[in-house]
Amino acid sequence: MNKLPFGTGLDAGLARDIEAVQRIDAVPSILRLICKHTGMGFAAVARVTEHAWTACAVRDELNFGLAAGGQLDLHTTLCFESRAARASIVIDDFDNDPVYRGHHTARIYKLGSYISVPIILPDGSYFGNLCAIDPAPAEPSNPRTLGMFEVFAELIATQLAAEGRQQAAEAELSRERETAGLREQFIAVLGHDLRNPLSAISATAELLSLRGNEPDLVSIGQRLKTTTSRMARLIDDVMDFARGRLGSGIGVSIDAVDDLAAALRVVIAEMRMANPERILADDIALDLPVRCDRARVQQLLSNLLGNAMTHGAPDFPVRVWAHVEQAELVLSVTNGGNAIAPDTLSKVFEPYWRPPTSKPGGGLGLGLYICRQIVLAHGGTLEVSSSVEEGTCFVARLPIGV
Repeated sequence: MNKLPFGTGLDAGLARDIEAVQRIDAVPSILRLICKHTGMGFAAVARVTEHAWTACAVRDELNFGLAAGGQLDLHTTLCFESRAARASIVIDDFDNDPVYRGHHTARIYKLGSYISVPIILPDGSYFGNLCAIDPAPAEPSNPRTLGMFEVFAELIATQLAAEGRQQAAEAELSRERETAGLREQFIAVLGHDLRNPLSAISATAELLSLRGNEPDLVSIGQRLKTTTSRMARLIDDVMDFARGRLGSGIGVSIDAVDDLAAALRVVIAEMRMANPERILADDIALDLPVRCDRARVQQLLSNLLGNAMTHGAPDFPVRVWAHVEQAELVLSVTNGGNAIAPDTLSKVFEPYWRPPTSKPGGGLGLGLYICRQIVLAHGGTLEVSSSVEEGTCFVARLPIGV
């Protein structure tokens, strides 16, 4: 019968096509309905390429002996001609058909009737055929029968296209998960490999700063400590950026914090020590516990203050205001100086963005981006306004959650 053994010549692509057809729940019902409606004993969905005819799904009431995955010699089938013409072939009775009487397909497989309708995918590519055969004559050319085949072929094509899109989406998701894992590994390695040598430098700086009888070494040690502190902050910014944009987002550990006011004053005190020439005023009144990540809120204030010190006018004070209003922690930092232009104001939270007036060596431009990510991780908002009269003011609003 010129049937090839099951699985002969099946490559990975054909195997995927068979699986795709068999995942369409309606196919068995379609084949059963075809046999019942036409009286023909064998129906199949076939994958038909330039080189192979492969059964993807079969209903065999004739003991034809071909199961899913089985193949026929392509040139012994009429699907070969259907594919070439991209048209249906319908034969009620081979013995009386003016075109196909005596055709080798009928002789080889002892057929009396035959129908094969192309399955053409929405993108125009040829998948295969929806077929039915029987050793006895039948009436597949009946308009209702042919119309039924065409509708079923279109339905199968549509489902195959949807299946292809789903498989592509799942493959893309799998790749994204793999990439995300590699990114997380990168972040971990980056933090480890950069912090270890920096810790050694910081320890050396600390030793040099303790050499009280050698002022030059003390001075070098102090400069090294300042430099390593700045480098540590830059590493923190890069790590947070990597987590926010490449990894799983900036992490926060939300808990009830009773001493947030004291924690914010620690940041302010550190900023005053680092900038003794600047006026830094604060108004902090937090009488309620706040559910937040204490360290991240300190980082938020530190970054906002650092931005204010860097870009604010030196002869204007920097003001910090922190209160609870309507179940929100409202934290604002205001500095004086030239107003930020409206077209520039919309860019201040973008990563790596710095105003054209920034001095070289002023940082990576990640501070405000990280501020926004911290606020978003808390479910809050961060806004900025700027005018000559009111100065530049960043306002963070975080739900206190208590």
